[in-house]
Amino acid sequence: MSEKMAGLLEGFKAFLTRGNVIDLAVAVVIGAAFTNVVNAVVKGLINPVVGAFGTQDLEKYRSCLRGPCGADPDTGRAEGIEILWGSVLSAALSFLITGAVVYFLMVLPMARYLARRAAAQAAKEGVRETLEVTELEVLKEIRDALVTRQGPAQPGDG
Repeated sequence: MSEKMAGLLEGFKAFLTRGNVIDLAVAVVIGAAFTNVVNAVVKGLINPVVGAFGTQDLEKYRSCLRGPCGADPDTGRAEGIEILWGSVLSAALSFLITGAVVYFLMVLPMARYLARRAAAQAAKEGVRETLEVTELEVLKEIRDALVTRQGPAQPGDG
C-alpha cells in the first residue's frame, strides 16, 4: 500500500474516531424517529381539527390552476395544472411542530442550564478573586507592620 493511501486511511480513521460522526449518526436516527412522532401528531390531531372544517386529509386539499383537473380516461394522462397546497400545508405544520418541540423541550432547557452553570462559574470566580485580593491585602499589612517595627531600611542594609 502506498504512503498516500495509508495517509488517506489514517485521516479517515481519525475522522471516524473523532466522535463527531457518532454524534451525527445518533442525531440522524433520533431525528428520523422524531419525524414519525410529528407525522403522527399531524395526522392524528391536526388533520381531524382541520377535518372539522372540511376534509380530514390535508393531502386532499388542492386547487386547479388551469383547465379541468383530472386524468383523461382514455390515455390516463393528467389534464390541467393542479396545485397541491394541502401537502404544503401539512409539511409546514409538521415543520412548525418539530421546531416548537425542539425549541421548547431541548434548546430552551439547555440554554437555561448553561446560563445557570455560567452564573455559578462566575460566582465561583468572583469568590476566588475576592480571596486573592484579601490575601494580597493581608500580605501588604504584614509587610507594613514589619517595616514599622524594624524602621525604614537604611542605605547599605542588605
